[in-house]
Amino acid sequence: MKASLFGASLSALALAFAAPMAQAGSAVDEQLNDYRQAAQSFGKTLKGELQAAMKSGGPTAAVEVCHERAPEIAADLSEETGFTLRRTSLKPRATKPTSWETAVLLDFEQQRAKGTAPADIEWHEVVEADGDKELRYMKAIGTDDVCLSCHGENVDPDLLAKIEKLYPEDQATGFKKGDIRGAFSIHAPLDD
Repeated sequence: MKASLFGASLSALALAFAAPMAQAGSAVDEQLNDYRQAAQSFGKTLKGELQAAMKSGGPTAAVEVCHERAPEIAADLSEETGFTLRRTSLKPRATKPTSWETAVLLDFEQQRAKGTAPADIEWHEVVEADGDKELRYMKAIGTDDVCLSCHGENVDPDLLAKIEKLYPEDQATGFKKGDIRGAFSIHAPLDD
């Protein structure tokens, strides 16, 4: 009898701990889904505007759009969602990575070296930040043909001069198709 009461007590205890963990998993999953949607929206919006600028004014117009609109799109989405949303890279044009973003980007590079496509590379973790739980997320951004005009190995000298004028500390050239150009980085307090 004591053994069955002990077993029942252990089962009840396990259920008591499992329920909050399942809820925490659900909260993480829901917030990750929101993060993925925000990153996709950022990428789709910026890519559409860049493609339109390339058609109407070539790479110089695209650099202007990227310089002006990328920060605006990030700010608009951050305000709309309540998340901190940005793009960063190991070779940044404008936004240098934090220490945790650098570690994740280095891991992304290792995954890419092993053959994983950038489109399939993402990462997340829950951390304690300022006494609260925070969900951090990063999604790799691949380098496509359209990126190479401004980020490739052979950037037109006039275009490069424009880039250096807008981004005096630019490091974001020398990429090849399929490289990891950078990542979307999103973080916010974890919803309960």
